Amino acid sequence: MLRYTDDMTPFSMAEKPSKQYFFLMPFLWLAAFLDTRKLRLKIDRTGMKGIKPPYLVIATHQGPADYSAAPLAMFPHRAMFVSDMEGFAWYGKWLYRGLGCIGKRRYVSDLCVLRNMKYAIARKQAVWVYPESRHSNVGTTAYIPKNLGKLCRVMDVPVVLFTLYGSYLANPFWDELRTRKVPAEGKMRILFSQREVREKSEEEMQEAIEEGLRYDEYDYQSSRGILIRERYRAEGLHMPLYICRRCGERYRMASHGDTLECKACGRSFLLREDGLLEEKAEGGETFRIPDWYEWERALEIKELGDGADAFGKRFAVRVEALPNEKGFVDLGKGELLVDDKEFTLRIGEELLHFPHRIRESVQTEYDYRGRKGKAIVLSTVKCCYYIYCDDDAFNPTQLQFIGEWYFQKSVSG
Repeated sequence: MLRYTDDMTPFSMAEKPSKQYFFLMPFLWLAAFLDTRKLRLKIDRTGMKGIKPPYLVIATHQGPADYSAAPLAMFPHRAMFVSDMEGFAWYGKWLYRGLGCIGKRRYVSDLCVLRNMKYAIARKQAVWVYPESRHSNVGTTAYIPKNLGKLCRVMDVPVVLFTLYGSYLANPFWDELRTRKVPAEGKMRILFSQREVREKSEEEMQEAIEEGLRYDEYDYQSSRGILIRERYRAEGLHMPLYICRRCGERYRMASHGDTLECKACGRSFLLREDGLLEEKAEGGETFRIPDWYEWERALEIKELGDGADAFGKRFAVRVEALPNEKGFVDLGKGELLVDDKEFTLRIGEELLHFPHRIRESVQTEYDYRGRKGKAIVLSTVKCCYYIYCDDDAFNPTQLQFIGEWYFQKSVSG
């Protein structure tokens, strides 16, 4: 449950992580089995013959089922999971440490996290990481950090790849609290032996990891002939698909039942059971959701380029801080400025700066915990700031696109 506090003391990232408490493991495996039973989860471990911890697991991150699939994939071994700070606040420090979690703030570089991973490896534990750092917006791979080859070299253990299909389709990020009836399939295999980690270049390992993490949930749906029949299957889709494909208006998309529609031009699109969007008009076109999403990204980038980085907006926001495991701190009203250099958050007289050049992506929340509303999350080493806004022009997907583009531009020179 969400908890609140007035304690702004930062969580100690330097504290050594704990092995998963052995007495919790039967309960964890049982809970994971029951949670994934409705997805009829199958995990292929044939590629894991002859390997035992310690090793590094690099996994896809599509949706909530990922967390239950992970301990089942590790069975009968234990693992330690690099996890966002939110979990510590949600479950409590004792339990989350007991589940083997290593605290991290998304899109923030912190050597303490690396040291804790090395510590876990030294204790003969598997360490599990989700490089995408967030659930998939539209069922395709999110931004992959470019330092994974280097991470493999530093860990100096075998590297295992875990891919899970069906997790996003069952609980799409834009409507995560309701589960669709979708079969899930996991696959765990050795990507590099320890010898290969030592012999391959960091660039070779990075390329292989990025290829291994590539997925498209709608391709999976098509290849398996999966039909999603829930009548509410399109509800929430207007959050990632916020630009009308017909009239080009932003922030006027809405969704209800099985339909996505534009309030500006009146066009509507049926989300079919097979996952395609079909325009409700004679001779109407069909669209893949990931293609629509990437069309939006390209449009935002083009307009930013044409405007010579002219993007600049101010939003009246409300802010909650998450400094530690004790819970959220309500900081009240504030103002968020977005420009070509950074996100700037004003809270009273305090100004917080989040430069694009050090943040490869932006954490999006479409309806946090089903009751908090749309938000983005910006973090420092000491605190996560959950920034909510009710303005129609505040769209987390757009802000993510903008932040990622400015980051790419800064690192490319």
